[in-house]
Amino acid sequence: MKEIRLIITGGTFDKKYDPLKGELTFKETHLPQILEQVNITIPIEFEINQLKDSLDMQDECRAHILKACKSADERQIVITHGTDTMENTAAVLGQARLNKSIVLTGAMVPFSVSGSDAMFNLGFALAAVQQAPAGVFIAMNGRILPWNDVTKDKARGRFIKKSEKSKSD
Repeated sequence: MKEIRLIITGGTFDKKYDPLKGELTFKETHLPQILEQVNITIPIEFEINQLKDSLDMQDECRAHILKACKSADERQIVITHGTDTMENTAAVLGQARLNKSIVLTGAMVPFSVSGSDAMFNLGFALAAVQQAPAGVFIAMNGRILPWNDVTKDKARGRFIKKSEKSKSD
């Protein structure tokens, strides 16, 4: 069984409600807790790359993610990422044409909040990366979409093919 590298970058996935500030903030990643809770049996190597809201991601943040993907020994990589700029990071990774299967995923609702989609999306991404050919994909909402044909439909809160965007407007 091949090992999977799980690169953690933050996003809604890892946010937690801070009752003192009255806002969602980052303290630590929830990924080890999630994987233990769902009894994952595949070998996973964790890497906390950064804990940022994707709206705060700049080019240097994406370069840091790309560097992590390039230097990873694993050929299968899952990246947790905020959904607002996930497609931007996917484009940087896709244009690099690494000979690895890279799947980005995230959550619309934080893991720490009831009704979160985080566990489903993570499990889906882990399954997707094991089946995906070399390339970069976004795994969200039960779909695996290639980096160059994906967009976030903010009105419906889901990821779709770019060609579907005009149909939903």
